[in-house]
Amino acid sequence: MIAETTQIEALITDWNKIPVEHPAEGIERQMVVGQNMMMCRFRFAPFVVTNEHTHPHEQMTLVVKGKVKFTISGEVHILQAGDVMHFPPHNRHGATMLDEEVILIDIFSPIREDFLSK
Repeated sequence: MIAETTQIEALITDWNKIPVEHPAEGIERQMVVGQNMMMCRFRFAPFVVTNEHTHPHEQMTLVVKGKVKFTISGEVHILQAGDVMHFPPHNRHGATMLDEEVILIDIFSPIREDFLSK
């Protein structure tokens, strides 16, 4: 007997078709959600601060545009377009946008259920 498998369709989309959420003043978020991971595109206004926090999700962040000051486990790093960061689960981090708009792509695994409930 051959086991049946369920084939899942590939998703092809464009950021311009994905709804924009406003989780806080000066922040826009768009999400593409898969079965075990999600990708978010964030746009931050200049000087927006995201407080230091932790979460159980593994995270990778790509800086697409702008410069941002990250505090990662107590150390300060200035990142700019093209830089990529990896945050293991439970890693303490926060960010301060510098003097221009910042666009980040964040990939999370597993899915950030807290983002879906808002």
